[in-house]
Amino acid sequence: MITNRHRGLVRIHGGAIILAVAVFFWLYAEVTIRYLTDWMKLSREVNLLLYFLCVLIGLLVGNGRVREVQARLTRLSGVEAAGLATAQIAFMALAIFSMMFATQDRSISRLFLGTFLVWSWLGLFWLHRSLPRKLAAYLYGQGERVPTLFIGRAESLPMLQTWLNERSHLGVLPAGFVSLDNLAEAPRNSAAPFAGLMEDLPRVLDEKGIGQVILMELPADEKVARQIIDHCQARGCRLLIHHQVDELLGHPVISVEEGGQHFFALHEEPLEEPLNRAVKRAFDILVALPVVVLVLPPLIAVVWLMQRLQSPGPLFHVRPRAGERRVQFPMLKFRSMQVAPVDEQAEVQQARSDDQRIFPFGRFLRRHSLDEFPQFWNVLTGEMSIVGPRPVMPLLDEEFERQVKSYRSKHWVKPGITGLAQSEGFRGEIKTTEHLQERIRLDLHYIAHWSIWLDVQITLKTFRQIFFPPASAY
Repeated sequence: MITNRHRGLVRIHGGAIILAVAVFFWLYAEVTIRYLTDWMKLSREVNLLLYFLCVLIGLLVGNGRVREVQARLTRLSGVEAAGLATAQIAFMALAIFSMMFATQDRSISRLFLGTFLVWSWLGLFWLHRSLPRKLAAYLYGQGERVPTLFIGRAESLPMLQTWLNERSHLGVLPAGFVSLDNLAEAPRNSAAPFAGLMEDLPRVLDEKGIGQVILMELPADEKVARQIIDHCQARGCRLLIHHQVDELLGHPVISVEEGGQHFFALHEEPLEEPLNRAVKRAFDILVALPVVVLVLPPLIAVVWLMQRLQSPGPLFHVRPRAGERRVQFPMLKFRSMQVAPVDEQAEVQQARSDDQRIFPFGRFLRRHSLDEFPQFWNVLTGEMSIVGPRPVMPLLDEEFERQVKSYRSKHWVKPGITGLAQSEGFRGEIKTTEHLQERIRLDLHYIAHWSIWLDVQITLKTFRQIFFPPASAY
């Protein structure tokens, strides 16, 4: 019930957003043509239907961003709502201006399109901030609230309070708590009032008109579990069972159904689906090929010249890195350090902000990530991806594996020129174990939550950092 209610809320919100923007487009066009033609230069001869379709396409693509925050849709902060609106407007603008470029249409009013996008951003921001709560109140308000009984031990009550705060908008009405241990009453400030012990369950279900039972943990006694199921079925109560595998393992898990059997896994792996891998590979080629053909040749010439002037030596710095499934490959970079005799200790030393090994133009290359551009060739050859966990030196790989137990999981996918951690500002020297743990957490989050839109978002944020590098870039 709860899952379907939430899914329905997300879908209705998405549909309402599309309807609101569609109606606003035609109303704004009509008002502009009738009253603002002299200013906006918009007439009925313009084929507005094409641009309307572009608006819808951009909005539908941008709705992928909504799915990323759907779990907290009714609790979005102002920053999150602004981010959603910005993503949707960006895709709408991309679709609109692509149409203008493809058709070479000079009849459409740029001022009309620009003001439409500005007003739409304001409307989307307001809708994302307020509409989900209003929809939830209307759909699952007083008449749709379901009396819910919770069964478990007293230790589960704090978790229950947090969960209720996040899901009360879906019509979950706490009606009571039945204890699996021998409590005489619920602890103070309990999320649900104490209703009795297991022997009181039939009476509680009847007296309180319970419509849903949430079993916080599986009872140790199989007979007790069977009794709970029988009582719920006899009274038409929904039963939701909370599993404790993540608590037992000390790690979040996901439920997987495979061949009619149910399993628990530690991570989602969307890139194990062939279609997703094909989409990601297509994105890699779409981005890397123009860079290799158009950007890399003149950049090579400039770097070669500056190296000749400041630090003669090889153009590229080629070193082995661990790729997907820990298979090593030669990773390319523009050389940014002085040429020195091969020294294993120096090789594993991370670059520092005041590193004397870096020559002046090399510092500029590193600051603006231009030294990484040869890796677009690694992307074309299939050894790397545009987005993925950043590879490090083999000896550092071994050291980091000892510091973070989940480190090896980053090798489930191809390494990237950039990654979620880098787009969030985690660049440069890894100074502490906490710093390393946060990088790996972000890498694993990327692997588990991959989508093509996440790749696009990370790529755009990294592109911005080329011109406005964070303080950690050196």
